[in-house]
Amino acid sequence: MEKLSKLSFNLRIGILALSVFILDQLTKYLVLKYLGYAEEKVVVPGFFKLVHWGNTGAAWSMFRGNNNVLALIAVAALLVLFFARHHFDIHRLSGQISLGLIFGGIIGNLTDRLMPSRNHVIDFLYFYVITRNGEEAGFPAFNVADTAICTGVGLLFLASWVNESRPAIQKS
Repeated sequence: MEKLSKLSFNLRIGILALSVFILDQLTKYLVLKYLGYAEEKVVVPGFFKLVHWGNTGAAWSMFRGNNNVLALIAVAALLVLFFARHHFDIHRLSGQISLGLIFGGIIGNLTDRLMPSRNHVIDFLYFYVITRNGEEAGFPAFNVADTAICTGVGLLFLASWVNESRPAIQKS
């Protein structure tokens, strides 16, 4: 029975990771198909645009131009997370969701980095405001994989914080 439940934990993580990966790659395919490189389409004026930008760096374009190094870091992170997944409360749904989101997001961006036709991560969601002087001030563009990674990490922190705040149950 214990092996079956561990299998179902891993199966849930895998199904969510695969779903995130498919959604990420589908949205990036649509961006490639309908937006030229560096093209922008305003969706909500003064607030949101769809863009087609390439990122060879990490979050906020840090470490720009280090695509191959970041790909190696992503592979290392996947391996560490996979082999240490039992430390992340995978017997709880929140742990399974967290890891599924993180795995799917990392694999989605890693796929972009390793594809010879891309060689960079495709970012396309861009939120911004127009300042008083008429200039754009925006949050860095991101994608579905980035959203999944950030949500998964946030949920992981939240779940561990909630679990730590609960009193330990004494076994008699």
